[in-house]
Amino acid sequence: MITALAHVNLLVPQGTLDQAHEFYADTLGLTSTPVPVLQRGTLAWFNITPDGSQQIHIAFGSNEPTAQRHPCFRVESPEKLHQLQQRVWEHHLRGGSSAPLMADKPGVQNSGFQGVEYPTRFFARDYAGNRLEFTL
Repeated sequence: MITALAHVNLLVPQGTLDQAHEFYADTLGLTSTPVPVLQRGTLAWFNITPDGSQQIHIAFGSNEPTAQRHPCFRVESPEKLHQLQQRVWEHHLRGGSSAPLMADKPGVQNSGFQGVEYPTRFFARDYAGNRLEFTL
């Protein structure tokens, strides 16, 4: 039986692994981890959990600009969720090659479906157009 999520693979344009490191490590706070020797320069891996049992993998490819598929990241508290949303929003406003293409503004209704079924959350699209959800 399935007991956990091991990793999610997201796509970015060729040659943008540096931007992946800026966004996923610096802005989101994930930990970069080594990739297999034969795949260096073509992949980036980031640990979600301290033991590396859950990861985000970054590979080269292209995304549809309005695709709804996305990973959802659970954040430990309302305060941490707000802090992360503020960091993502500031990176979006600051711009640059690793900046999110879109981010829900803190204090404004999120861009996802609304209703009591949905917990506090926000959405962003990374620099390559991957849709990301963050929730409690």
